[in-house]
Amino acid sequence: MLLVKMSYLIKGVKCYSPVIEMHKVTGALFKARILKNTLGSNEQQFKTSRTLSKLSSENTNSHNYVIVGAGSAGCVLANRLTEDPLSTVLLLEAGPRDTLLGSKRLMWKIHMPAALTYNLCDEKYNWYYHTTAQKHMDNRIMYWPRGRVWGGSSSLNAMVYVRGHVEDYNRWSREGAVGWDYEHCLPYFKKAQTHELGPDQYRGGNGPLYVSRGKTNHPLHHAFLEAAQQAGYPFTDDMNGYQQEGFGWMDMTIHKGQRWSTASAYLQPAISRPNLSITEKTIVTKILFQGTKAIGVEYIKNGQRIKAFASKEVILSGGAVNSPQLLMLSGIGNADDLKKLGIPVVCHLPGVGQNLQDHLEVYVQQKCTKPITLYNAQKPINMMKIGLEWLWKFTGEGATAHLESGGFIRSQAGVPHPDIQFHFLPSQVIDHGRVASTMEAYQVHVGPMRSTSVGWLKLKTADPKDHPIIEPNYMSTERDIWEFRQCVKLTREIFAQKAFEKFCGPEIQPGNHVQSDKEIDAFIRQKADSAYHPSCTCKMGQLSDSTAVVDPQTKVIGVENLRVVDASIMPSVVSGNLNAPTIMIAEKAADIIKGLPSLHERNVPVYRPKTLETQR
Repeated sequence: MLLVKMSYLIKGVKCYSPVIEMHKVTGALFKARILKNTLGSNEQQFKTSRTLSKLSSENTNSHNYVIVGAGSAGCVLANRLTEDPLSTVLLLEAGPRDTLLGSKRLMWKIHMPAALTYNLCDEKYNWYYHTTAQKHMDNRIMYWPRGRVWGGSSSLNAMVYVRGHVEDYNRWSREGAVGWDYEHCLPYFKKAQTHELGPDQYRGGNGPLYVSRGKTNHPLHHAFLEAAQQAGYPFTDDMNGYQQEGFGWMDMTIHKGQRWSTASAYLQPAISRPNLSITEKTIVTKILFQGTKAIGVEYIKNGQRIKAFASKEVILSGGAVNSPQLLMLSGIGNADDLKKLGIPVVCHLPGVGQNLQDHLEVYVQQKCTKPITLYNAQKPINMMKIGLEWLWKFTGEGATAHLESGGFIRSQAGVPHPDIQFHFLPSQVIDHGRVASTMEAYQVHVGPMRSTSVGWLKLKTADPKDHPIIEPNYMSTERDIWEFRQCVKLTREIFAQKAFEKFCGPEIQPGNHVQSDKEIDAFIRQKADSAYHPSCTCKMGQLSDSTAVVDPQTKVIGVENLRVVDASIMPSVVSGNLNAPTIMIAEKAADIIKGLPSLHERNVPVYRPKTLETQR
């Protein structure tokens, strides 16, 4: 309440300055004099003046690069492309800044790691998307939060830093993204990162993105990791390094008790550069073309339509929903669909908006017999204490997202690398955090990572302000249904180990009454939700692939001077969270745009199971 009242007081402050008011009066008199002179001149002079004024205005709003979206990828590009002082960049963002009066404390809902659910459930910094009714999930409409603020979804997410598996990137190369295999991607993960444990063959030590491990030392995290080993799974000391498979401590994008978004890591250090211009609270309506050559964008700010021109390239970094949406609004997509909406076709590219992939997850929850979960921390008086400590020192329970342990396993024998992911939380989450916890409980977030269900998104109307139709087509294959059954069964097995004996109360969710495959399937349909990892809607591939949208250089196929750089260009979803891979994509794309040779690390050792004849 104190923090909320403080924010209202700040919003209510009005500034009055006699100097400013004097300037307003002087300016008005000057404008009146100009108007009189203009009216006194002939019509031809007026037309000439207007034309010159328009040209001057357009030249003023011309840059080498125009980047659409100041999210996980856009902030990286803005930083890297302005390292050259001769390269000018305009960065356009639909949402506001992630600071207030230059302060992170005044925007604590973003920067306090433990406050993450506030913005996941609020439209202020969030596109607040929803899917169509999912016919394989009891016709549920699924909620999709996506960041609309500096830092994008890296300012809303759970701050889990996961790169995915080596074979994800080798698969990308086989799928047509040549040059995006693991040996060519690892150096860019490292370039981005400064890991608090120091650099090694897998970790970076000099990058802007700070990565840390949890500090709470919570007994339930220890119990989870011990139980996983009792169930026969290995411990891995770095799931982003040599060995993803197993259970261990999670890496997190938290630095000195604060969320370390791409806005903090990349945009803030570049903000004072004279060659970087940033405009927030804008809606980009379309890409401007001369024939098939992208020359700029049109956007709306404060109700006015403005054009911004790019002498080199327009780069879309809006994410897996906004980038394909803007392409289609601009006439790039399936020609038949565009014509139905009256959008002039610039390039028939049927893959735009197709190949939509996401991760689903479900919460398996257990009542805790000891008062050690985060339940008490969520009581108002304790929340105020936690908040004040964080505001004062950036320490305490507010300085972590509490998702400090997790793991990756294979669902069955024969699977070559992990396809199930776990995040453990010493608390209970209900409906994306929109409903308060009701008891002492702990949970694991678990779900398959390479689902075979594939969806799409399309324009609902030609109005840029209308959300597109999002059809993920969740749980539409028998394989996906089977994998989710395994997720529940394998989680129950871990929770039943001796390490949890002194904490383990009754199962809350699914509940002991849910035992048969049919009952588990029904539970999944009712309770599984998006893990917020939409991707692959502007797939990277070869020119011969009719479903590809960008080539391996990130250039949009069939047009000139236009790129897409974000999670939408993934050929297929990676085995893990998407923020770290998206940052890597932008780091690598920045070198491509600059014309630099790709970094490459050969013969990096990676873990392989001794046998695939067993599941663990």
